[in-house]
Amino acid sequence: MADFARILSNRAFSRPRGADTACTVSSLKFWLAVSAAAIVVASAERAIADDIIVTKAPAIPFTGPAYNWNGFYFGGHLGAAWGSSNWSTPGASGSTSLYQPIDTYDEAGSFLAGFQGGYNYMLPNRVLIGGEVDASFPAYPNLSGLTIGGTTNFTSPTFGPENFSEAVLASGTVRGRIGYAPGHWLFYATGGFAWTYDRQTLTNLTTGASESPFVWRLGWAAGAGVEAPIAPHWTAKLEYLFIDYGNKTYQFSAEAQPFTSNFPLQEVRAGVNYQFADSGPVGGPLVTKAPPTPATDNVNFHGQTTGTWQGYPGFRSSIPNGPNSLPSGGEGRETVDATLYAGLRLWKGAELWVSPEIDQGFGLANTHGAAGFPSGESYKLGFDDPYARVQRYFVRQTIDLGGDTQKVDADISQFAGSQTANRLVLWVGKFAVVDIFDTNKYANNPKTDFLNWTLINAGTFDYAGDAWGYSYAAAAEWYQGRFTFRGGIFDLSATPAGGGMNAPAYGLDEGFSQLQYVGEIEERHELWGQPGKLKVTAFLSHGRAGNFQDAVTAAATPGNPNFGDPSNALAADRSYRNRTGVSLNLEQQFSETVGVFARAGWADGDIEPWDFTDVDRTVQAGASIGGKPWGRSDDTIGIAGVLNGLAPAHIAYLSAGGTGILIGDGSLTNYGIEQIVEAYYSYAITSSTKVTFDYQFIAHPGYNADRGPANVFAGRFHAQF
Repeated sequence: MADFARILSNRAFSRPRGADTACTVSSLKFWLAVSAAAIVVASAERAIADDIIVTKAPAIPFTGPAYNWNGFYFGGHLGAAWGSSNWSTPGASGSTSLYQPIDTYDEAGSFLAGFQGGYNYMLPNRVLIGGEVDASFPAYPNLSGLTIGGTTNFTSPTFGPENFSEAVLASGTVRGRIGYAPGHWLFYATGGFAWTYDRQTLTNLTTGASESPFVWRLGWAAGAGVEAPIAPHWTAKLEYLFIDYGNKTYQFSAEAQPFTSNFPLQEVRAGVNYQFADSGPVGGPLVTKAPPTPATDNVNFHGQTTGTWQGYPGFRSSIPNGPNSLPSGGEGRETVDATLYAGLRLWKGAELWVSPEIDQGFGLANTHGAAGFPSGESYKLGFDDPYARVQRYFVRQTIDLGGDTQKVDADISQFAGSQTANRLVLWVGKFAVVDIFDTNKYANNPKTDFLNWTLINAGTFDYAGDAWGYSYAAAAEWYQGRFTFRGGIFDLSATPAGGGMNAPAYGLDEGFSQLQYVGEIEERHELWGQPGKLKVTAFLSHGRAGNFQDAVTAAATPGNPNFGDPSNALAADRSYRNRTGVSLNLEQQFSETVGVFARAGWADGDIEPWDFTDVDRTVQAGASIGGKPWGRSDDTIGIAGVLNGLAPAHIAYLSAGGTGILIGDGSLTNYGIEQIVEAYYSYAITSSTKVTFDYQFIAHPGYNADRGPANVFAGRFHAQF
């Protein structure tokens, strides 16, 4: 079986390697809408902090005068959907469940996330009338190509055995609301217009002929909900909707076969809204220049959106493009994401964080072609339409152990408060290994600094994660004096992401039988009065992985089932093995505006990597320069270089025609070290809204000296609140 990316391309999951104007326009509209909302919310929060708050407003305003629901609001929601579709075609009929079980290891199933906005007007008797518009996007499709939707096999008297499926790609409603708001609670009924944009597929199981039209369904929605304030300007709601999209008949031209079906759904949604108007009582007193927030915040919300376009012109290649090549003819791709970071204090020192996200788009060559891949904003899998994921949900406990008290400002995944210099921090849940390990002040975040995978982390740090880079885990950090000691255990993916036969590689190992152990020592120091850090990070991955030399030998042996196919030979060789690696990480500030960084790493090149990229040796260095000297204090210039290399057994595997996680030209006859230089300028529109121009020079992409260099250009927009 081919690798998972090629399987998905046959199911219309992965985008073809050609321009897709309609998709680009669709993603642009999605990005502009989310970006505008993020900017408005950020601006509103700054204005509130600078100008007015309710006199002595508590953190959760459930006491005192009744809550003021008047005005505009914007927010997000997360929910689940289920239903049953009745269908008919000449000679056959039936009913299909529209619910797909929610799989947290694959992040698949019938759940959704989206945005809503509206306006409330409250009458003097506290009856509320208003209107709301929303848009929702389902989870990433499972291996059957389904999210919210269903599939059925049947036998047509005319055409024989067939399969019909339908899956939601996007949906939305335009609804009125009427409710009553006693005190701080709002109880409401809602109803109005509903739409959905679906993909239907009819496949003849005998001939393999298939047709997959996109269809619009229009209908109505009705339901009820309850909403209450949870923090100044923030409310939370729980809502139920019944949605009937009515009957739809489509004439499949390939078989000249009409197919009629309905599509009723039930949804339960939990959401939060940012109320732009003052949240105090109607006519209540306001004061200016009061403290913007209470001393203790029990609920914390932050959000971000990032849009990146990246492309390159054609480059020299003396060999044909291979299965995992960066196409030599040039191409361009876009990615868009929007994330809500929601936090809740549980008890002293304990925090719960949940981060639902909506993503869209593809990396260049469907995230293939260079071990130092040029965009950390793209994942190993992509999709034409926006899709929902819950990337992080974890509990973090901080235990103070003494020393100086340090102030902590509210930020993404961080409450305002204080902590002692010596402390113990415990993590459990789902998050990214690199949320904790191998962090660097100057090169760590593709949303704001460098984009290249092997600059934002050490290329040899083969950290555990699904196709999006997240894993179930437990970790601990012990801060003591100038040192920090970190350790963690993480769930590996179901199979390594390279080689062959990797259909489940995008999800995590459900049995937790394949694990990664990570340790790190951090030392903090001052040089010439300026702060710096030095980190040593090591990992050991234990799971079913292949040996490169064994795969090459098997593929070269006549009579072997995988003769001539090193990728499948590698998959067939997988057994429990250990893969290790270690890296150094330095960051050093030289002045208020100038800092430098460097990393170097080694990993076992005899065993295939699991989850990150195809690098066995790496070294990098770079600098970051703030814009204060030229009057642009929020601007940043970054420049860095990285060299990536492979071990001899890894080179032999690629030379025999094997494919890796990101690379594989079909033959590697002229090995060359991958050499990358990246430079960017980040221009601040505001302190929280930035536009970045990025350039990367990639010599020997995929370690192939017969190809390249590639000149990759990118533009990035980022806003957060």
